Amino acid sequence: MTSRSCLSIILAAGLGTRMKSDLPKVMHEVGGLPLVGHVLKALREAGSERVSVVTGPEMPELEALVYKLASHARCYVQHDRLGTAHAALAAKPALEFEADDVLVLFGDTPLVTPQTISKVRQGLQNGADLVVLGFETEKPFGYGRLLIENGRLVAIREERDASDEERKIRLCNSGIMGFSGKHALSLFEAIGNDNAKGEYYLTDAVEIANERGLKVIAVAGSEVETQGVNTRAQLASCEADFQNRMRITALEKGCSLLAPQTVFFSHDTELESDVVVEQNVVFGLGVKVSQRAKIRAFSHLEGATVGVGSVVGPYARLRPGAVLGADTRVGNFVEVKNATFGAGAKANHLSYIGDASVGSKSNIGAGTITCNYDGYLKHRTEIGAGSFVGSNSTLVAPVKLGNGAFVAAGSTITDDVQRDSMAFGRSRQVVKNGKAKQLREKLQAAKDAKS
Repeated sequence: MTSRSCLSIILAAGLGTRMKSDLPKVMHEVGGLPLVGHVLKALREAGSERVSVVTGPEMPELEALVYKLASHARCYVQHDRLGTAHAALAAKPALEFEADDVLVLFGDTPLVTPQTISKVRQGLQNGADLVVLGFETEKPFGYGRLLIENGRLVAIREERDASDEERKIRLCNSGIMGFSGKHALSLFEAIGNDNAKGEYYLTDAVEIANERGLKVIAVAGSEVETQGVNTRAQLASCEADFQNRMRITALEKGCSLLAPQTVFFSHDTELESDVVVEQNVVFGLGVKVSQRAKIRAFSHLEGATVGVGSVVGPYARLRPGAVLGADTRVGNFVEVKNATFGAGAKANHLSYIGDASVGSKSNIGAGTITCNYDGYLKHRTEIGAGSFVGSNSTLVAPVKLGNGAFVAAGSTITDDVQRDSMAFGRSRQVVKNGKAKQLREKLQAAKDAKS
């Protein structure tokens, strides 16, 4: 597509009333990203330079979210709910700066793709004045039907107004529309409210444009990507379709998902080629997994980076700030938070490593914990390269272990350990011969007396 200026208007007004929530509907999440965030992301990838978001009154949290996700966007308030055309006109100040393309989308339609948005814009570039995005469905009941004659979209017929023959049409209206910039504002302003609800419907622009002799066409997207969200059930359905999309993308990129339907992604999950993901793995926000890494079953990752060839899990938890170098091992029931592992470092089982750095080729024994929090502040533990920390050791931060340090099993370490030094932080063992037998006899007698 040649360079064309584009203004996109996202209609995002409305609280989550049918979601049984005080949260604005478009702030509910799919794949860890609010619904409106998905639309903003798709528009950015499709090359839309200017974005206007129409909100309802007194929605400061929604406006703050929009500016956080897209600092170049501008918010406009629709004070009265008088239909989609009325909502689009709330962004009239943006429309007065003419763009080549004007797109109208909905903040509760999160799965629309950049490719489909580009298809709408391509129709405008090819000479159409108005482009309506439709979709084919086996269950068209309730949707407006797109009436096409000789390649021209002549009307959008709502279910209640459609004839029996028109109700057989399976090409339905998604609500997403593209307008030529030179006609958009005048079409919006020409829409009246001569209907039962007294509202201004954007779909009326189709017949107005035809009456003016403008070129009106329809392009098709998929039913999945044009689905809207109004209820919790629809939100769950949308989440399921999003997850399937992410799984297919991962497989197509050369990853192996051993049980795809049990793996869950966030919108920004990055998996490189030859990554293997076992069953029941959850990727939270901000995860990147490098080539040839393996994420084993029942692991949970969030805000983490996994290096080339590393193995995580099973039953591991990587929290925000976990950075694993190449060929590291984080095994079962190990939790890592705000900590780095150098290449080849290992914590194979039952450990907590928080606010720490673990040097390359170091080994962390089972049951080791870094005591990083004193009730008020977090403190760091630094473990040098090639160190060995024995099982059931407690490292009380702030503390440093030099390269090649050795911590004996069962130690509590409160002072720094120098390079290549060995540290014992445990009480001396005492053995009392025959004492175990005496204790058992005493305890048995007490039990007998009680019974």
